Amino acid sequence: MTQVLGISGYYHDSAAALVADGRIVAAAQEERFSRRKHDASFPRQAANYCLQEAFIEADQLDAVVYYDDSARSLDRVVRNALTIAPIGADGFRDAMRSMLGDKLRLREEVAVLLGGARPVWSCDHHLSHAASAFYPSPFAEAAILTVDGVGEHATLSIGHGRGEAIEIVREIGYPHSLGLLYSAVTAYCGFKVNSGEYKLMGLAPYGRPVHARTIEDELIEIREDGSFALNMEYFDFPAGGPMVNDRFHALFGGPPRAGESRIERRHMDLAASVQLVLEHAIERLARTARRLTGSDRLTMAGGVALNCVANGRLHRAGIFRDIWVQPAAGDAGGALGAALYATYTAFGVKRAPSTRDRQLGSRLGPRFTIAQVVAALDKEGLRYERIADDQTRAARVAAALAEGKVVGYFNGRMEFGPRALGGRSILGDPRDPGMQARMNLSIKFRESFRPFAPAVMHERVADWFEFTGESPYMLMVAQVKAEHRQPFDLAQFRAGDSDMLGVVGIPRSSVPAITHVDYSARLQTVHPDDAPDLHRLLAAFEAATGCPMLINTSFNVRGEPIVMSPDDAIRCFLRTEMDLLVIEDHLVWRSEQTPREVDDGWKSEIELD
Repeated sequence: MTQVLGISGYYHDSAAALVADGRIVAAAQEERFSRRKHDASFPRQAANYCLQEAFIEADQLDAVVYYDDSARSLDRVVRNALTIAPIGADGFRDAMRSMLGDKLRLREEVAVLLGGARPVWSCDHHLSHAASAFYPSPFAEAAILTVDGVGEHATLSIGHGRGEAIEIVREIGYPHSLGLLYSAVTAYCGFKVNSGEYKLMGLAPYGRPVHARTIEDELIEIREDGSFALNMEYFDFPAGGPMVNDRFHALFGGPPRAGESRIERRHMDLAASVQLVLEHAIERLARTARRLTGSDRLTMAGGVALNCVANGRLHRAGIFRDIWVQPAAGDAGGALGAALYATYTAFGVKRAPSTRDRQLGSRLGPRFTIAQVVAALDKEGLRYERIADDQTRAARVAAALAEGKVVGYFNGRMEFGPRALGGRSILGDPRDPGMQARMNLSIKFRESFRPFAPAVMHERVADWFEFTGESPYMLMVAQVKAEHRQPFDLAQFRAGDSDMLGVVGIPRSSVPAITHVDYSARLQTVHPDDAPDLHRLLAAFEAATGCPMLINTSFNVRGEPIVMSPDDAIRCFLRTEMDLLVIEDHLVWRSEQTPREVDDGWKSEIELD
């Protein structure tokens, strides 16, 4: 048996993944273990977990593969410094400290992890992304599109996967980057780069794309084939300073928004504009990928592939018959891609045919026994009940949700990637018009404008949304069907200077808590093969209410990683206003607990990302 450990790290979202004869055995982000969001350190705990899940010792590994070629990244940093010198000295020193520090210690870290020196292979960054997209997909042959900030030199690649082979047929290089353009606007609008881009995407529907032409005239030239070039006169990121400069500020009406300050109309409009520009570019790139590869199937990865609005546009465009997006599309997924690439190219393992994807619902993280759950509950002195029968438990939880209760849901293996998919989720009733604001403000402690996603039974999705096919990983956006909508004058809001808080609570459909202001929703279609427990709960909720979907958001509060263990789940439950904790087959009702003092000081320490 060939067993390969993949590692990503030292930038953001470190992770480890283990592949055995092409089967994904385990994958997890280091942040879930360390409890430091976007942890960039060597993924020691994640790697140890992967070895434990595979029931192997370190000396049984055939290879350890890193998701980036550090020498080529160093070459990019040096070339960039020579190009912009003498400016950027501070940024150059920071980059060199990383290149000549952490990354050169990689082999030492691996030796410590494995108990002795082992060879560490490198896989190019975008090749790791491409492998993570193609190999787990259900396709024997497909085009591959990877888009992110930057790898070693490339910021975008188009590839072609066939069987076990991947060929990169086109690349675009640094500093020209769709990902960095989007991150620059993210920073300008007051959100944190490498974590706040999804907030910008959620903000976009509140605005009008009035600056789209300005962006294409001044900031980026996008050609018919989707290739592009940034106008670097507006950006300072090559020098290691702020993403954008005073010239950018003047172009869009003033200085950047300070974090946590009021979001103004100009921020909404700029978010809408850069989102539209990104969608135009991605669609053109997809058409080029179709032409270059001749394939009618597309796979995607890289951080920009997490932009589910752009993915939904591609789905509607019909350029490809099928699209599959890697659920851990960002840097964490690079660990998986590196392990898969080595497995299929260096060791000659053959891909087995599959009608469904090989990602296993992305439920690739740790699971916990009933004994571990009981020990954690008893340690906190909590009252609980056990309902071992699956159908009975589903009916009880569905009834609570129908009564407006908010439920923390902990079941089976933890998800790999940024989305909770029913393993570590917070669930609510999408029919409740006040649920979006309640869950944002009292449960998640985050901005109230942020939309929630629906988890919907896969066999019911076409009844509620303008969508066909599957979206198991929350990576496609679709419109709520007209018969479920309620009249809502978004144009009037966009034309004025209204505070967005007022528009959040206006019902827009019969499932208002998951319907964004433009009638869109970020879909998770739930198949019983991928998530049987969640599918069972959705069926019970439909039987009770006629609605085959639930709000599904990640089980965490703002600034903290998604919970991993029973201890993490209990801690989050006690700190928030969730009504019910379902932890495997145990139910913990808040109303039945002894009142206790809860230290709220942690709220002031939440990272405002």
